[in-house]
Amino acid sequence: MPVVEAKVYVEYRSGGYWIAGERISLDSIVYAFRNGLPAESIVQSFPLLKLEQVYGAIAFYLANRAEIDTYLLEEEAEFDAMPQPLQNDNPALYHKLISAKVKRENSQK
Repeated sequence: MPVVEAKVYVEYRSGGYWIAGERISLDSIVYAFRNGLPAESIVQSFPLLKLEQVYGAIAFYLANRAEIDTYLLEEEAEFDAMPQPLQNDNPALYHKLISAKVKRENSQK
């Protein structure tokens, strides 16, 4: 009987987590999963991925939840700290988008 090796579904490169061999971030899969999308729907959103890869990414997230949640919070903080061109170009629209983001985050709690 041949020995089957474990597959790697997520890799760390360029300072972030990515689906192995793809240009799709783990972040994308995790946010969809957290929003309640089943793996089959996530595959429809990312047609380059196979169902196996999505389940592998979700399993990786669940096995490393504390670390990945911390990583995502740090990524969000870095993004929020970056100057946003829209903030200068169209402050009214920028504030409207920020308000919508806050409402969405509060509704998920």
